[in-house]
Formats: sequence, C-alpha cells, structure tokens
Amino acid sequence: MNIILLSGGSGKRLWPLSNDVRSKQFIKLFMDESGNYESMVQRVYRQITTVDPEAKITIATSKSQASAIKNQLGEKASICVEPCRRDTFPAIALAATYLHDELGVSAEEAVVVCPVDPYVDNSYYEAVKTLQELAERGEANLTLMGIEPTVPSEKYGYIIPESVDSVSKVKEFKEKPDKEAAKKYLAQKALWNAGIFAFKLGYLLNKAHSMIDFDDYRDLFNKYDTLTKISFDYAVVEKESSIQVLRYSGDWKDVGTWNMMAEVMADKTKGRATLDETCVNTNVVNELNIPILCMGCKDLIVAASGDGILISDKQRSGKMKPYVEKIETEARYAEKSWGIYTVIDVQPGSMTVKVSMKAGQHMTYHMHNYREEVWTVVAGKGKAIVDGMEQILRTGDVIKISAGCKHTVEAITDLDIVEVQLGEEISVSDKIKYCL
Repeated sequence: MNIILLSGGSGKRLWPLSNDVRSKQFIKLFMDESGNYESMVQRVYRQITTVDPEAKITIATSKSQASAIKNQLGEKASICVEPCRRDTFPAIALAATYLHDELGVSAEEAVVVCPVDPYVDNSYYEAVKTLQELAERGEANLTLMGIEPTVPSEKYGYIIPESVDSVSKVKEFKEKPDKEAAKKYLAQKALWNAGIFAFKLGYLLNKAHSMIDFDDYRDLFNKYDTLTKISFDYAVVEKESSIQVLRYSGDWKDVGTWNMMAEVMADKTKGRATLDETCVNTNVVNELNIPILCMGCKDLIVAASGDGILISDKQRSGKMKPYVEKIETEARYAEKSWGIYTVIDVQPGSMTVKVSMKAGQHMTYHMHNYREEVWTVVAGKGKAIVDGMEQILRTGDVIKISAGCKHTVEAITDLDIVEVQLGEEISVSDKIKYCL
C-alpha cells in the first residue's frame, strides 16, 4: 500500500497535554502488545504494518510536528512537511507530488489518504487495503471509505450511497446536519464521511496542476504559502462525478476530545495519581512530578502538564477549545528528533529547561545571538562541540555557552542536561543553524 497519513491539528482539544507542537496523536495513552505506552501515531503505524508489512507510509504534517514524528517513529516513515497550514487539498497535493517527484511513485499506482487519529482495530486497515485495490481497478476516479453510523451524529458530514451494497456509487454528499436531518440520512443508509480517499496518483497530480500553477514538488513547496486554503472535500470530492464508496462497519472512534479519549485510553490513570473508593468514571493523566489526589469525583477528567491543569466534567470537556485559545502560553513540552525538551521555569531574563537526549542522537550545530546558556549534566555521558572544540561531558559537569558561540551536544549514552538560558531576549527564533 501507498498511504498518506494526514497529521495536523492545533493541539487545543486535549489541552494541557496537547499544544501547537504536540497534538493529540503524539500523547502516549495507549498500550502496545508488550505493555508499553504508545501514542496514536505509533499505534497507527504498527497497525498498518501489521496488515501490510510492505506498506509505504508518508506522513503529511506541519513543520512544528516533524520533530515529534521523527522522535516517535525514527526513520520508519517518510515525512512531507508543509511550510505552513493550507487545509487538506494543498496538503494532499503537496504529498502527492512528493511521492511522485521525490520518492519515485508511478502515476499509475494507487494511493490512500487517511487521517492519523482514528481509534480503530486492524479491520479498518484491512478495509484501507481493499480501498487501494478498488482504486487500482480504475472503475471510479475516486473511492471513499464511509463509516456506518452508530448514532445520528451532528459532528460529521454524510455520504449518501446509491445502494446498500458494500461498494456503491455515491448519490450525493450532505454537510454536518442537525439531529433530525441526521436521522433522515440514516434512514437512507447514509455513511459518515471520515476523510478517507483512494485514487491513482496521476489523477490527483492532474487535479493539482489544473488548480495550481506549478512545475514540480520543489516549485509547489516554494509557493505553498500563496495557495488558497481549501479542503479536499470542497476542491475535489464534491465536484467529482466518477466516485464510489466502500462501506465500513467495524469499530471506529474519533478521539478528538477528552471525553472520547477517556473511553479508549489504556489505564484510568497515568502518572502520579490516586483515586479514592468514592470516585466514579474519573480519569487522571498527570505529567507533573507531584501527586494528584482525587476524592468523591464523578464523571471528571483531570489532566496536568507543564502547560497547565484541566479539571472538567467529561461531557463539558468537548467545549473547551475557545477557552484554551484565550490561554496564551508558550508550549513547555516538545518532542525533538533527538529527545525531549521540557521547560521547568521562566523568569524575566532567564528560562530553565530540562533536555533529555537519546543515546546516539545529537542536536544541530547552531548559535544564539541574544542569549547565553549554562548546561549542567545531571545524568549520562555526552560530547559537546563549542566553536569547533570538543569536550566530553559527564554527570556533574557544567559548561557555559556565550552568545555568538556555535555549539552542539551529542549523547553518548542517554543524557539529561539542565539548561539555563540567560538574556534580555529569549526566543525560539533566536537560532542560526550551521553545518558541522
């Protein structure tokens, strides 16, 4: 299979664990077969490769999420980075040209586009495999997968098929309805539109060229910020006459809110949390190194991280986005390709950060113009390079990096460093990268 996974999201609905650089698909709340915590993106990758070990997976994502994907998947999946957010049609067009021009995928090969964040069992990816086979036959330009509804939901758009066969031509599409309209759609055997599409790569490339003036992948990448924001549904799906839908009746959950996440997360609590015997239907996720005690709690979500603390009724948690948007804080936790970056303290003129690096990983060689840094090694062994000079780092070592000095660090073993940043202007934009 050739699969494009769409990995986006602004990180508002599962606050405070999610933020602009760690959307819900990177939070480790599930459990793999060995009993280890895994994230949604890790779970999805594992499921796809279980169904098809030869699957070629490309993740279309924003620049802010690329490091987290590399941290969690390593080099197992290719990544197509969007320079900025432009909705799903530009994202899919960019990924399609990336597959063709950079990875050498033939225009005659079928490609399936899926969101990265549904909670499903392996039968879903068996259906995805069937979807690709249908696209390869070429009986329709577009093949969709529709989810058989369990309730008359107002959250999803609907696909009205011409028949109740497992594969049917599409009669029409309906926008997100009110509950009464949704009931009428269900009576017509309608399906939820979950944003799963299959097509021959050449079809999508032709569509992209008909709507966007570009030469190849690199040209499209360079002009990406000029593209119109438009969804794939509006730009392509609803205008296509040669279209069919595959009916999927297996388990499928959209875990876009804490209420839904609580239904599928591996444990009732994660982190330092205690619930007394009077607590009912309450979940706690604690990323802080302090205990949380809950007593007499009913139908609650409690989530705590360096970004904040949420205490919410489960049903009410689905309406938190506008309130979170009013909370203006920098993300205090980020997964990098080399490890984890956690902000411990922020003061005027200083910021204290814990840097946890994986053995064998290294940062880019870089420089800051407006701040100096003081590193204290608290665990492990590493190697620092400052203005070309190498120094072995061991537990207890302290090293000062002046503003204007080029520097990097490599983890020989797993390495923990407390980094104090000092300066009048401390900003993530104050970073110039160099080749070493």
